[in-house]
Parts: sequence; C-alpha cells; structure tokens
Amino acid sequence: MRREDIAGPAAAATQWNLDPETTLTRLLAVNARGHGSRVAMREKALGIWQELTWQQLLDEVLAVAAGLEGLGFAEGDSMLVLGDNRVRLYAGMLAAGALGGYAMPVYPDATPDEVLHFASEAQARFALAEDQEQVDKLLELRESGAVLRHIVYDDPRGLNHYKVDGLMSWEALRDAGAARLRERPALRDDIIQRARPDGPAVFVHSSGTTGKPKGVVLQQRNVIAGVRNAFKGDVFHWEESILAYLPMAWIGDFAVTMGAGVALRFTINIPERSETVLRNLREIAPTLYLAAPRSWDNMLTSIRVRMEDSTPLKKRVFDHFVDVGVAVERLKLQGKTPSAWQRVQCRLGEWLVFGPVKDQFGLNRMRVALTGGEAMGEDTFLFYRALGVNLRQLYGQTESSAFNAVQSTDEVRLHTVGRPLPGVDARIADDGEILVRSGSVFGGYFSNDEATRKTLVDGWLHTGDAGYVEPDGHLVVLGRVAEVVHTAKGERFIPNYIENRLKFSPYIKDVAVLGAGRDHLCAMVCIDADAVGHWAEVRGIPYISYADLSQKPQVYELVIAAIKRVNEALPEGLRIRRFANLHKEFDPDDGEITRTRKLRRNVIEDRYATVIDALYGGADSVVMKAQITYDTGDKGVIERTLAVRSL
Repeated sequence: MRREDIAGPAAAATQWNLDPETTLTRLLAVNARGHGSRVAMREKALGIWQELTWQQLLDEVLAVAAGLEGLGFAEGDSMLVLGDNRVRLYAGMLAAGALGGYAMPVYPDATPDEVLHFASEAQARFALAEDQEQVDKLLELRESGAVLRHIVYDDPRGLNHYKVDGLMSWEALRDAGAARLRERPALRDDIIQRARPDGPAVFVHSSGTTGKPKGVVLQQRNVIAGVRNAFKGDVFHWEESILAYLPMAWIGDFAVTMGAGVALRFTINIPERSETVLRNLREIAPTLYLAAPRSWDNMLTSIRVRMEDSTPLKKRVFDHFVDVGVAVERLKLQGKTPSAWQRVQCRLGEWLVFGPVKDQFGLNRMRVALTGGEAMGEDTFLFYRALGVNLRQLYGQTESSAFNAVQSTDEVRLHTVGRPLPGVDARIADDGEILVRSGSVFGGYFSNDEATRKTLVDGWLHTGDAGYVEPDGHLVVLGRVAEVVHTAKGERFIPNYIENRLKFSPYIKDVAVLGAGRDHLCAMVCIDADAVGHWAEVRGIPYISYADLSQKPQVYELVIAAIKRVNEALPEGLRIRRFANLHKEFDPDDGEITRTRKLRRNVIEDRYATVIDALYGGADSVVMKAQITYDTGDKGVIERTLAVRSL
C-alpha cells in the first residue's frame, strides 16, 4: 500500500471549507495546485494500470474545454456521453461543465430510440463516445434527425477508415484545445473561473417508471452540497480510494466519482471492462464502495460458489465461523452483547476465514461499504457485517444529488435507511410521502414546468416515496407513493415493498406482485439464472435454457419456499396465493424495466395479460406467446407453457 493511497491528514480539509458556492472546475484546480503529483485517476488498459495525476487531469480537462469551445460549444449547449466508465469520458463531462454546458451521460446499452429522445430533448449538437459501437449508434441518430454536428471518440479501433463530417478523435480535440491555450495564455484561468455555482454540473434522468424519463439538471452547488452533507455524515473521508464502475448515467456514479472524487481528492480507479469488476476490485482494494443490493448478492454468490468447490473441511470451517459471525451481528442489532466465547471465535474467524475472504475479493481495506437503490436481503446484509465489512444502507435520489440519509456505523438496522444527513431536512406529508429539503435538491425538471410544480412545493422535494420517521429519527422507506394500492377487500399495500422482500432470496432476480382491485395477491417471478443454475448443477438437475430451468418442478419448490418466508411476515389478506415463473427475465430493451431495473408496471401488465388471467382464473398452466426480434431485425413468435402454482 502506498502513502498516497492512505487517507490524508485532517489539515487537508483546509483546502476546501465545505462551502458549496464553488464549482468542480475550481476544486480541480485547487487539487492540481496543492497536490498536483498525486494520482487522481487510474484506468486499466491492456492489463496495465495507467495513471493520471491531478495536474495532468486538470490540463486534460482545460485542453478539451478549449477544444470544444473552438468547435462552437458554448454556455447552454448539451453533449451526449455514451460508453462505459473511462477517464476521458469523465474528463469530457468536467470540460462541458466548465464551459457552462450540459454533460448528458447515457446508459451504454440504451436503445437508439432512447438516445434519440435524450438528444432531441436538449437539442444536443455534441457527443462524446467511447468506441466504434457508440459512434455507429450516434451516426444512426443523425439519419433519424438528431442535430449532432460533432462526435468525439475515445477508442480509435475500427474508426480510422470512417470519413464522416464532424467526427474526430479525443487526441485531435485535445491537441486543438492545447494550441488555443498556448495562443491565448489568459484562456486557461478564464475557463477555470467561468463556470458558476448555479451553472450545470450534469444532466441526468429520472428512472422513467411511468413514462419517458424526465431530465434532471443538477447545478454545481447541488452536487457539492450533496458531497458536503455526506462528508459531514461520515460517508466520505478525504482521499478515499474508489472503483468507478457504476453506470455513468446513474446519479450515484457522478455524485461519488466526480462530485466527491474531485471535492475530496479521491483516487478514482476505473476497471478494464464491466466483466472484470470483481478482479479489479481485488487489485485496488478500495476504501469506499457503493453497490446496489444485486451487486452485493452477486458477490456473495461468487463467494459461496468458490466454497462449494473447496474441500469438505474448508467448507465446514467456513460455515461454522460465518454462522457465529451472523449470530453475533443479530445480537448487536437487538442491542445485546455477544458472549466472551463468541467474541473469541470472531477473532479466530477473522484470522482463518474472514480476513482471507476479504483479501480475495478486495474488501480488506474497505472503511465504508454502501448499498442503496432498494432494500437488501437480511441474509446478505448480515453476511457482510459478519465478515467485518462496514455495510450501511444509503437513501437518495436523482433529484437530490444522491444523498438524503445514511445509517451510521453504530446504528445499523435492517428496516431503516438511517437518519437524514446533516444539511438535509426530512418530514412526512399527510399522505405518508417523504419530503426533503436541502441545498442538494435540484431546481426543476428540464423544460417540464408541470412536473416541477408537482415535485417542488414551497422549497420541499416531494420524493414520491412513502415512509415514516421512527421516534429516534430513523427514516423508514416503504416504497413509491404512486404504487400504494388496495385489494378488492380494502387491504392497503405497496407492491414494491413485498417485491423487495421476495428478492431477498438469491434465487429471485425480479418479481411483479399483482392484486390491485382483486381478491388476493399473485406474483410473476423471474428466477436468477446464475444462482438457480448453480443450485441445479450442484444437485444434478439438467436444463437447456433459462425457460427450461424456470419450469423445473424443483425450481418451483425453491420459489415456493422463498414466497412462504415472506408470506409469514405479511397480514393474512396480503399473502401471495398463486404465482408463475416466467420464461424470461424482465428486460430494459423490451421496456419492461428501466435501466436501473425498476418495473414499468403498465407495460408488464399489458404484455403478460395472458399469464395474469391464468393466475386469477384458477388455471394450472398457461401458454405464453411472445414476439421476439432477432439480431437481423426479423421478428418471430415463441410459445412457452408456464406452470401456475398455488400456495
């Protein structure tokens, strides 16, 4: 471990007084001036970590900003950003913000129609693409009417023979900008100072569960205020080491990687590819790590799969100490003190099991581990706490720059998201909706006054989430207010609340709970292919596809056990009575879920109407016909017979 990877001294705080009335560009310049030789970003390329210091990052950002300005990019312009996490894409976003423009990251797997919607929404004339795949997508948009005049690409592979107006490499843009800076020495400081605290930092989008995603422009002061609140709430320290792997279009990535990363001088490490995240995680061993519950579940699955392949003795030792660790964590959650013998076993377990596992997965230096986006399963949560990972629940949203509340280290509870952060006021409206007020809250949706008026009322952000505050100030989030529905018998429930608890099972990836206006609840389940597939292989259960696996009687029994566990905690009138395993996962490309994996219920209920009729009609099976589109563009229809089971 190198000296610059260790959190810096408290005196480092004098570099920034936590005042949000500044900009990321100015903070970047402060870092370069005081810590110019310290590593700012690392990127894995061809198996080698390439490093960029704070001074080099500032020079890159300013040169690209000058280059963009030379192409006509000005205050109020928009720039699409398409691709996986890359140093140059982050630098391009900072450059656009430095000029007072809108950097608009888009999910790399977004469909052409989705990208066209974003480009048309802001009349984007500029785009920054990672590689040939994304360039091709942008060129198709031109043919569809998008006004993209300038497309800059990072990776030149496959693009050398392209002869297209307005297409240029990152190097060409940077070199042109560097030449402008040499010709006009005063331009450098002008760009550093040009952005205003009320100017745009990033242009992201809401999840779009009920329609087209709404544009959210976060000001520089919003993002920095969110970082300040999180810093005061002990979420971040100075000079953390992080792995930047989350989708760049998700506000959680920008808030942590660019917001906190620049403001608090993080070392930002970027994996080689999305497929190498776990491998790169071990190499980096970050001090802070944010992941959705599904990512934590996937890592836990990997740990357990490795143990299944281990020797019987190692498996017994692993299971014993994990059981002891989980029992100790349960006692702590209940406010009880573990016995002396349990504490001794935990120390021994750290030496024999916990330490080696954390080292293998890059968790050994992790000071803070965060999960957010939805509820995490109790078994998963307790496992990591038993391992010695300081896992905490975070609550935030796009409109509030990602940070509303977080659990403190010594007050972790399974059902809450902790207390509101310093600088965040929260209260509950008469209808049970959570309201938030903070300097991190955005100023309104882009070109959507009606939605803004509904969301921002008297300075309070209407989060759209239902919840309540416990007597000691802990916030409990139940689900979306808009999803509060009633059964035909008047039972009030939130489908998402039940769905999240069903997804606590590692064998259930997605589920849609039905029951609004009906006599009882039913569910459509998407199994987790990896977890269930491994479970089936260990037990010698053959299968040839996802659809085949989902319909195995043994898999139905597996799902029944998971549903029964959730039913035990639900009132009699809200228990799931019937369900079917679907033949495919819910897919964002099919419009069934958003890119952040939130259900689009109207689409699902329309597309699976046949299955829903069978669930409530008492049938034992249903033939599901689905239209599919092949890579060639040809369309076809597949038929699957799905079993329907009662509980």
